[in-house]
Amino acid sequence: MSNSSSMPQFLLLAFADRRELQLLHFWLFLAISLAALLANGLILSAVACDHHLHTPMGFFLLNLSLTDLGCICTTVPKAMHNSLWDTTTISYMGCAAQLFFFYFFISAEFSLLTTMCYDRYVAICKPLHYGTLLGSRACAHMAAAAWATAFLNALLHTANTFSLLLCQGNALDQFFCEIPAILKLSCSHSGYRREIGLLWFTISLAFGCFVFIVFSYVQIFRAVLRIPSQQGRHKAFSTCLPHLAVVSLFVSTGMFAYLKPPSSSSPSLDLALSVLYSMVPPALNPFIYSLRNQELKDALRKMMTGCFSGAINCLVSGT
Repeated sequence: MSNSSSMPQFLLLAFADRRELQLLHFWLFLAISLAALLANGLILSAVACDHHLHTPMGFFLLNLSLTDLGCICTTVPKAMHNSLWDTTTISYMGCAAQLFFFYFFISAEFSLLTTMCYDRYVAICKPLHYGTLLGSRACAHMAAAAWATAFLNALLHTANTFSLLLCQGNALDQFFCEIPAILKLSCSHSGYRREIGLLWFTISLAFGCFVFIVFSYVQIFRAVLRIPSQQGRHKAFSTCLPHLAVVSLFVSTGMFAYLKPPSSSSPSLDLALSVLYSMVPPALNPFIYSLRNQELKDALRKMMTGCFSGAINCLVSGT
């Protein structure tokens, strides 16, 4: 038996054995990460620069984009590096840092999604109280609570996971450092049970947030159906349904990955699920949450037009 800190490195799961497929995964991950970085970077710039977006929803969108960037930058670069250089190793400290930041950003993202749902609920169901319930100080407190809760959650899981005694080697059945993959290497029954208890507590909180989101949207849909204008109902539904769909995808894949019975587990299934819930939502969030927002579209169009005009003027003056 050995403590996890005595291991100099872990071995991550390779996406493929053939070199051609490894390079294909590298280019695929590069495309996904560049799309996510570009989309979230544009949103951050637009929200920061356009005063029309200095609203509670704009503030939460900015925070959500930060978590999306964090999720992508935590797992994808190492996976790309391993695919490009045909290696599977990750250092002990690198693994601990990756696990901490992944759970930090994932927890913050789900907390922010819940807060954004509350924002929509107040805006549609209690519009007269919107300024009072979602003032600048209240928004800052909710965002700070989301980040602080995520930090505490990630710190507890990371500290407990990397204090386990490991006796099953150092090969992880995952393409990044994740708690279930490390637990499979553990031979510490008390530490294992403690981490399982923490996971169940975290999952219970996430499920409670999901129930709150569903309940809120039931109230939102009831209010929307009472809107006399068909155009108004369509606009409200087109904003709410994508949000609820991505939250459902995020929760269902995450819960299935953590709660599925061991008999149904396989490396290929675990790999597919981990890619689905760790990479797809951060890449899609900018498009289905933000780019459906007309004010944000106008701000992005204005910003890109200004940059393009500035570049043309520089070229013309240079010639």
